[in-house]
Amino acid sequence: MPEEPRLSAVNRQLLGRGITGKELSELEDAWLPLLEPFPWNEAQAEGLRLRGRILFAVGARLLSDDPQGGKEAGAFWSLVDGAFHCSDATSRDFLLIVAREALRDVRPAPRIIRPLTILAALAAHDLRSGGSLGRVGAALAHRMTGKIPR
Repeated sequence: MPEEPRLSAVNRQLLGRGITGKELSELEDAWLPLLEPFPWNEAQAEGLRLRGRILFAVGARLLSDDPQGGKEAGAFWSLVDGAFHCSDATSRDFLLIVAREALRDVRPAPRIIRPLTILAALAAHDLRSGGSLGRVGAALAHRMTGKIPR
């Protein structure tokens, strides 16, 4: 019987590079609160934070062997991403407030993980309702300095 291609890729690209199945299974805990009906509250915000921390920790470890570097950037990105994809206005407004608070915890990123944390820089730019040309500027500034626009 042939192997399932996505599981083979996970085995090769993640498990084969030290990312554990336990870490990946924690993503379920992050996504489960998002299945609850609107309006969303702190449980969904915490699920989004967890999702971002896990994804960015895995990415940072693949890039640098340091899972801590991008966790708060990941939490912030995930909150903004969740808000921008939320169909309920009350929940979206709540998530945007929480995201603005989370932005305070994001520190400049080490150069090696900036290809990952650029997502947080773009989310910060989008949170300020900037245009597409400004996104390019935010991305370039982040690549050079590691800072997230405020």
